[in-house]
Amino acid sequence: MGDVDGGASDADDASESEQRVDDHRRIQYAMNEHTTTLAAVNDADEERFVDLLGGVYEESPWVAARTHAKRPFGSVEELAAAMAETVADASRERKLELLRAHPDLGEQTEMTDASEREQASAGLDELSREQYEAFEELNARYREKFGFPFVMAVTGASPDDIRAAMEERVEHAEAEEFRTALEEVHEIARLRLEERVRASE
Repeated sequence: MGDVDGGASDADDASESEQRVDDHRRIQYAMNEHTTTLAAVNDADEERFVDLLGGVYEESPWVAARTHAKRPFGSVEELAAAMAETVADASRERKLELLRAHPDLGEQTEMTDASEREQASAGLDELSREQYEAFEELNARYREKFGFPFVMAVTGASPDDIRAAMEERVEHAEAEEFRTALEEVHEIARLRLEERVRASE
């Protein structure tokens, strides 16, 4: 697959400390989904900030770690935009790792609690055999073409909606689909932030 998104240079690869966060605490952050307030987020030191928000981007606590220095945030929307900006500033390799951290939709595989809830909300845990086989085939086609799994913010969608989106997007050019997939990642993160962070009282 060609380089479909220039991104930043290799110099922006994760620091040693960020790599330790990724390697040793990814699961902890993915599971840490209790709610908090915007004031608590703004007051948090880096370790606490990542503890609170490290699972917003699927198994990618480096996004929260790099966003910490951008505090304070005036709203949850501003926080979401800052985290999206962190991803935009990352290297293409980092973005690809972020996409590859997402599970296949509609398939029986291990995933974070957040992804499990999101897929269940769209009925992807109750597919018929025919639906399951269709998703399996589309997921395989998509991965083979683009090198990462199909990502979609599925909250509020039906299995038919998701299947239609897969059938449409698998025909995209590589550069277009790389951008589209990242947009969906940001939407997933925004929805997770809305669930986890309350405006300060």
